[in-house]
Amino acid sequence: MSDDLVALMPMEIAKQKSKHQSAAHQQALKQALLAVGITFAWMILEAAVALLLGAVARSLLLEGFGLDSLIELLSAGVLLWRLDAEYRRGLSAESLEAVERLASRIAGILLAGLALLLAGLGMGHLLGHSLPTDTERSVWGVLVGLAAKVVMPLLAAWKFRLAEKLQSRALRADALESAACGYLSLVLVVGLLAERLLGWRWIDGAVTLLLVPFLLREARAAFFGLPCCGHCVVEEQKDEPLS
Repeated sequence: MSDDLVALMPMEIAKQKSKHQSAAHQQALKQALLAVGITFAWMILEAAVALLLGAVARSLLLEGFGLDSLIELLSAGVLLWRLDAEYRRGLSAESLEAVERLASRIAGILLAGLALLLAGLGMGHLLGHSLPTDTERSVWGVLVGLAAKVVMPLLAAWKFRLAEKLQSRALRADALESAACGYLSLVLVVGLLAERLLGWRWIDGAVTLLLVPFLLREARAAFFGLPCCGHCVVEEQKDEPLS
């Protein structure tokens, strides 16, 4: 074998390895698009049903859950565009990062505003400055919460795996939002059942106030670009190469 062929062999191996990695990356991107697309569709349904039931039953808890779903819908929509842009058009990492940063800050501001709004409404509800919840109708919101409790953790686990493959900070943050939604759905179910079965009229306002710290934590994470709550800053610094 000539010296030239020997010299070319490492280059050919590197090219084949690069092609394999590129194909694997594109496949992971395709799966991520599907996962975020399903999240987007689910959030449309979840927000619409929760807001409709909340308005009909005068349930502050359901309305707060629905508004949170709307903001997560916005976040999923931007991430969907970002993944599609990378998959189809190959936009530069700088352009994609700029879009993600702007969208995250907008989402953070909206979440903080929602938290303050719910805090005020929750206090008003506790003080008796609102109409009582129609528990005959609000109990249907339990089905919304149970469905979210099943679906969202599954989506979160799927997106966590894909975020690891793609080394994507944005996808990991979206997965954490899905996990948080699954937790909030449990709060929703407990609150609605307590109000219906135990007749605790004050529970709607009280449980709504419990949503506030979670929303503020999500707002802080979104605005400052953290993958989760504040104690994860150290982990974020370790994972700095993530895009």
